[in-house]
Amino acid sequence: MNDYRKLAGQLIMIRLFGTELDADTAGFIRQNAIRGACLFRQNMTDAAQLTRFNADLLDAMGSHALIALDQEGGAVVRSLWVPPPPSAMALGAADDTQLAQEVGAAVARAVKSMGFNWNFAPVLDLNNNPRNPVIAERSFGADPTRAAELARAWMDGSEREGVACCVKHFPGHGDTHVDSHRDLPTVDKSLAELERFEFAPFRSAAPHAPAVMTAHIVYPALDPHNPATMSRAILTDLLRDKMGYQGVIITDGMDMHAIAHRYSAGQAAVNALVAGADMVMAIGSRATQEETLDAIAAAIEDGRLPLAEVEARLARLDKLAQAHPAGGASYSAQAEAADRALMARAWQRALTARGNPQRPVPGSHVRLVARQDVVSDGVSEAGVPAANIAASLGKLYEVELVTFADPESFDWSALPQDGRFTMLASTSRRRYGPHARATWQPDLHIALWNPYQALDFAAPALMTYGFAPPALAAVNAWLAGEIEAQGLCPVPGFSS
Repeated sequence: MNDYRKLAGQLIMIRLFGTELDADTAGFIRQNAIRGACLFRQNMTDAAQLTRFNADLLDAMGSHALIALDQEGGAVVRSLWVPPPPSAMALGAADDTQLAQEVGAAVARAVKSMGFNWNFAPVLDLNNNPRNPVIAERSFGADPTRAAELARAWMDGSEREGVACCVKHFPGHGDTHVDSHRDLPTVDKSLAELERFEFAPFRSAAPHAPAVMTAHIVYPALDPHNPATMSRAILTDLLRDKMGYQGVIITDGMDMHAIAHRYSAGQAAVNALVAGADMVMAIGSRATQEETLDAIAAAIEDGRLPLAEVEARLARLDKLAQAHPAGGASYSAQAEAADRALMARAWQRALTARGNPQRPVPGSHVRLVARQDVVSDGVSEAGVPAANIAASLGKLYEVELVTFADPESFDWSALPQDGRFTMLASTSRRRYGPHARATWQPDLHIALWNPYQALDFAAPALMTYGFAPPALAAVNAWLAGEIEAQGLCPVPGFSS
């Protein structure tokens, strides 16, 4: 059984706790031959710490280590001190494949310098659903062809710098109104619709991707009973056989409610591997990881996971690691400065205007209205605090800040009607409800996250597709008249 557990260990990716590799965890990794780890924000403090952590992981896992993170850009970044990349939809708004390639390369340079060799990006989901609570600006847009071209360019940049990409979430998470971190979504479309839309960017870009991540979503036209992560019809029949995909298939996090609230950890892991996944992201507790290892080892021993198929999975994972070795690489101060300038240009190129927004006169008094709470939703990093936006705008204006906790209970009519130019800064992914939409409109809506929020008010808007410091700087540059907002929102509904 010990040998089977060591085979099982090579088929899972674990979550780690803390900011260093303690002796107990290192022993657990070595004892079970675990070769995959995904790091999150809570594992990171600065570049020196993270580089040490990953070096220790590499020592414990060996040369076939796969050390991963989610560094997509925009709101979904884990390492916050490196040059901040624009979101995929920002690159969609800029509509420049060369720029997308340069950004992908810059992202890879930064994460590779700290020891990562696998980045769970880019997103190939097509966001055509304005109520999607989890994808939105993480998507390159709604046009299958253009989204695939931009994603491919981003991937080419990353590959050039030696970091493996992982396109996600197959076969498409864009047209849902449910977050699979919270519940199990269904995309109830015909096969013809799925072929035309959801599948198209994966069919185009996935053959060039070293890895694909699965979606915890049910597609009744393909498999009415199982989410894609556990569906042989989707992972093997569709992705492997019909689309001819030869790379690694990894599950999304198996701790997400769409899975964890319906299956035991061990059952879920075995189901995913039997369906055709190569690696299970077992990012729960140590107890969950132990249960997952036991279940996979038992499935290998009793033949539910035939040894020949396990060896084929290990060969694909070995190929991925050999082509993208883990371990730090040099990242000079000069290279980092150049990448920061690149990211700033990209954020500026993305800036999108809607409804002919006007610039207040520099030095004038403006009222800024913004949400108090900017907590992380568990997928994205926390948004930008209202005080930071006020400080940024304060470089140009005298700013009065008004904050609200809940836009549906806030008394919008209590805002003074004194003629002061009023800006609304939207700093969460959540859309506004009927009370806010029907009660008030600002003079300028600065949508700093979800571009669909610009549709919630009949007001001129600036859309940045993210809230990183260079996004705020781009807004200021526009307000100062230094740049124009030349981006074009790559999803339907923004023609005016």
